[in-house]
Amino acid sequence: MTSTLRHPGTVLTDHWFSVPLDHSDPGGEQIEVYARELVAADREHEDLPWLVYLQGGPGHGSPRPVGPDWWAPALRHYRVLLLDQRGTGRSTPANRQSLALRGTPREQADYLALFRADSIVRDAETIRKRLLGEDVRWSTLGQSFGGFCTTTYLSYAPEGIREAFVTGGLPGLRVGADDVYRAAYPRVAAKNEAYYARYPQDVAAVRRIAEHLAEHEVALPDGSPLTVERFQWLGMLLGMGPGHDTLHYLLEGAWISGPAGPVLSDAFLEGVRAQVSLSASPLFALVHEATYGQRSVSADGTRWAAQRVRDEFPEFDARRALAEGRPVRFTGEMIYPWLFETDPALVPLRETAHLLAERGDWPDLYDPERLAANEVPVYAAVYYDDMYVDREDSMATARAIRGTRTWVTSEWEHDGLRISRGQVLERLIAMARGEA
Repeated sequence: MTSTLRHPGTVLTDHWFSVPLDHSDPGGEQIEVYARELVAADREHEDLPWLVYLQGGPGHGSPRPVGPDWWAPALRHYRVLLLDQRGTGRSTPANRQSLALRGTPREQADYLALFRADSIVRDAETIRKRLLGEDVRWSTLGQSFGGFCTTTYLSYAPEGIREAFVTGGLPGLRVGADDVYRAAYPRVAAKNEAYYARYPQDVAAVRRIAEHLAEHEVALPDGSPLTVERFQWLGMLLGMGPGHDTLHYLLEGAWISGPAGPVLSDAFLEGVRAQVSLSASPLFALVHEATYGQRSVSADGTRWAAQRVRDEFPEFDARRALAEGRPVRFTGEMIYPWLFETDPALVPLRETAHLLAERGDWPDLYDPERLAANEVPVYAAVYYDDMYVDREDSMATARAIRGTRTWVTSEWEHDGLRISRGQVLERLIAMARGEA
């Protein structure tokens, strides 16, 4: 049922769409995809062009806006559709609770194989045609993984797009999972160096916590174990604008005096839990590496690429660092098998995750020939020091997609779209209008 909500300066309207679970079988099982329409209050009744937002992830729902916020530049020109990609937000869920209804781990893995960018793009096209009509194009804005989806969109159905905006999300077109992580670990190492340069006192603070975790069994407030490797996973923060500071302030409150001496404080452990738990976004862990699976690159599957490639970078071995008196390095946007041994939201999906990791022959997500002949204007922000998406891969893809203009900036990190108070989005829209 459609409902409308009014916030200061904006009007939000709910939309629900039934789409095929498998678009190659349109008459088969249907799932629901939710989207929220966002429009400036003073333009509510105008016939505006549409801009669909493709969220980063995979596995995260679209933002829940309160007022114009960083959407203000878009709301001056568009009616925005915030899409909860399949399995996320208010769309038909895909988590340990709902997936249990699918049957065996093999059946769950087969189901989740339909939750990649190719299916998301086909959902978007189904929604576009129902909402706007067959012949009306819309603009797209893809953040991070949403930019990957945009590149798939330009490969599969460019006829649906009027113009495309991408922020921190141009993927390597023919880059496999191993190569992705082989390039990622040095970027993460550089972020560690920058973090410790900013907060040199944290070298000792991190070592002290890692030593404690290596010698003691520590549980987070949800009862799950906090291992050294799980502590290192806090490095996910280091690729965001305020991430260095967030991590530092978290570490500041790590210790408290108890009857038996210093122990890790409840406040610290809860802060860690909030960062490392994937209860709100289990799809991020389940299909993350699958986003790099393409049969033309490798028919063997991803096979826990982040874990395998990590062995090539022994400097991320925390126990070795402790033994050798070196700083303990945090890791980054990598999905490891042990996540499915420690996170309560993921433990029931352990076998499903292994089946997905071993799954080979993933359909290609990008069509280089079609992209080389692209006629859709593309405007992309490439973050020079992006920890999550390789700059060189992004620039190579920008050159490979005809009609792409890039803005390379070191002013913002990967989350520039969200934290720049509209400056990143405003710059891209200005580029599209010949004003920048």
